[in-house]
Amino acid sequence: MIVAAVLLAALALLLAWPLPLAVAKASWPDRAPGTALLLWQAIALAGVLSLIGALLVAGLAPYGDHLVAAVRTLAVDVGRGELPPATTFASFLALSSAVLLGAHLVANLVLTVVRTERQRARHRSLLLMLSAPMPETPRTRVLDAAAPIAYCLPGTARNLTVLSAGLLSLLDEREVQGVVEHERAHLRQHHALVLVAFRAWRIALPWFPVASTAQDAVGLLTEMLADDEARRRVPDPVLARAIATVAGEGGPGEPIGDAPGADPASVRRRVARLLAPAPVSPVVRVLVPIASIALVVVPPVLLALPAIAG
Repeated sequence: MIVAAVLLAALALLLAWPLPLAVAKASWPDRAPGTALLLWQAIALAGVLSLIGALLVAGLAPYGDHLVAAVRTLAVDVGRGELPPATTFASFLALSSAVLLGAHLVANLVLTVVRTERQRARHRSLLLMLSAPMPETPRTRVLDAAAPIAYCLPGTARNLTVLSAGLLSLLDEREVQGVVEHERAHLRQHHALVLVAFRAWRIALPWFPVASTAQDAVGLLTEMLADDEARRRVPDPVLARAIATVAGEGGPGEPIGDAPGADPASVRRRVARLLAPAPVSPVVRVLVPIASIALVVVPPVLLALPAIAG
């Protein structure tokens, strides 16, 4: 049990610092944003499982040779109203930390989802009052605002794409089509679900640097994925010009915080990959998905290792 706890702790440390920083600094995610997004989700999930698992195994180690036996022993003694004789302050602290951390993360995720849905409902109500339908473009609303604005508003029953009059006056017809396709790609690919999960992770662990790094990286990757969807319908130079033009005039904004800010560095990376597409290495295409699956599988295997080892 102690060996499993140490291995899980080592994996949690690896996923908390060196691996995320290496991925954040790498150049290949710009060429394969979908693969990079898969890896970031695996890092987040495996990191949480490893951290909670390390605390759980360390806390249960005095009660049995493997997880099932330890849980059974603990449950029987607690059911009798007794503390197991093997309980120490360290084991109690580790077990309590695992339970509290798990409950904190789950509760924060639920709370973040509820708050986000409420914000979207309020925003939708205001939007329907302050905007007008865009002719011949279903589920698209136009705001009477001079600033160039473009964003998507996910909804349980109805998704909306929102553009401003300023954006429509700034771009030509093909560029507007590219922007609309970009925003609708966010809706089709359900990027809001991914973003809200990473935002909840950052809010739950504000002292955890990788949570903020992951949220920023995932936000940019979803923008690149939406660009890739839009570039199937409009030429790359047209889409790049639309992104650069809108960013130069102030940039699109997401009022309810579902999309990352269009900071200059992110805009440059998005435009550069459109104007100078680079091939994706076969190593990245094959090994990164395999590594992502392995990261998620390893923590449960380590948890079960003491039982398997006998």
